[in-house]
Amino acid sequence: MSSPYRSIYPLSIAHLVTDIYMPVITAILPLLIAERGLSFFLAGLMVTSYNLTSSATQPVFGYLSDRYGKQVHVSTSLLISAVFISLIGIVTAYPLLLACAALAAIGHACFHPNALSIVSRAADSMNRGKVTAVFVVGGNIGYALGPILAGGIVYLFGLPGLLVLLIPAAFMALILRKFLPPARAAPADHLPPATSFSLADLRPMGLLFAASTFRAAAVFSAIAFFPPLLISRGLDIFTANLLITVMLFAGVAGQLIGGALADRYGKKEYTLTGLLCSVPFLILFLRFDGIASVIALILFGFFLWSSFAVTVAMSHELLPSRVGMASGLMLGVAIGAGGIGVAVNGILADTYSLSAALATIPALILVSAGIILMVRYPWRALERRGERTGPHFGR
Repeated sequence: MSSPYRSIYPLSIAHLVTDIYMPVITAILPLLIAERGLSFFLAGLMVTSYNLTSSATQPVFGYLSDRYGKQVHVSTSLLISAVFISLIGIVTAYPLLLACAALAAIGHACFHPNALSIVSRAADSMNRGKVTAVFVVGGNIGYALGPILAGGIVYLFGLPGLLVLLIPAAFMALILRKFLPPARAAPADHLPPATSFSLADLRPMGLLFAASTFRAAAVFSAIAFFPPLLISRGLDIFTANLLITVMLFAGVAGQLIGGALADRYGKKEYTLTGLLCSVPFLILFLRFDGIASVIALILFGFFLWSSFAVTVAMSHELLPSRVGMASGLMLGVAIGAGGIGVAVNGILADTYSLSAALATIPALILVSAGIILMVRYPWRALERRGERTGPHFGR
């Protein structure tokens, strides 16, 4: 096993485990409504509490790590998420349920910036895309497995059965304690010292963040509105959601392959390629039915998701002394802000039609691609072969 991956593989598995807990609240909402007597509003507020807390606090934890070296060991972060998600199964008072959702999100929020700081230290300019992708896809797999696992547990044991979810977290925490060093008291020595930034320095990161937000809006809109479209074509709800799961796993493959290709041919080049290639397959999926539509859906997922880890790696190179904060922005705030696009598309679907909401998805992707073009980041074709210094961030 090559040295960068000695810590990345355990971290990727830990990412899988920690992201299992992320969709659990959504998966158990019907039981919370039926058994805890919650209204749809109060049940939905738990999801909002989790998502907003996680999105808003990730860059805060990243900043504390970058600026002051304040970190919580990733194993502790994982246990925090597991404990408070599991407690939702036995807590009955609504204020405590809401608090459990927020505290679980705190564990989720402090995991990502700290873990990605380790990933960034393990990588270099020649393998950063692939190394980052190996870490990120663990979370994608966990997110896809979370609803299935939670649904199976509560089906067999009811809500108290969520305590079973403590087992994978405890096991993974022991592995992390063995394979990873204690949380660093300061940023890695080989990274540039923390410095102040001018607006010109921050502009590329701001553009990358904006592009990632539009891409996230496209991703979440697809996940939310593709199942109703598939059901309108005559599929049952299980088959429709199974196809969405297949699309998500195609995205996992896309990230692994995309990370390797980006290292070889250029991160900016590959991000543009992935975004632009996803659009024709999206149009084919929306226009056609049958097996052609299924193939188009899989390829759409593959290309759209393939640039996700690549842009995280780009953010680390754009802010090398603020890796934790950059990670929090890309995995927390951008994704949370992108989720707002689902609400906007929901309004379009209610006011006009589902087709009107779906028609915004290719537009969101093209806007993301246009913003990527404006990011001051090196084109690989313009770099001198064999250059090993940090990237020169010109157009």
